[in-house]
Amino acid sequence: MNAVYAPAEDDVVARELHGEFIIIPISSGVGDLEDEIFSLNETGKAVWDKLDGKKKLEEVISELTVEFEGSAEEIRNDVTGLVEELLKRKIIVEN
Repeated sequence: MNAVYAPAEDDVVARELHGEFIIIPISSGVGDLEDEIFSLNETGKAVWDKLDGKKKLEEVISELTVEFEGSAEEIRNDVTGLVEELLKRKIIVEN
């Protein structure tokens, strides 16, 4: 929970298009592009915005617990699950 994460800026492009937030790895092969596009809902976007390379994951979770309804445990599980998926896809990096 003390880890600090940030977008892999040189390896992804993130944009909001028509109300949907999408992340596209620019290092993936063209044939794999459809499988590599990753979209985030409103909650996921809030997590993404807080992964700024400065805040510890624990701080991110604490802030989101105040901003969103749900138990602290639910929010912690959702955030850590998303972070694990983003790390696996190399969309974020640990600072």
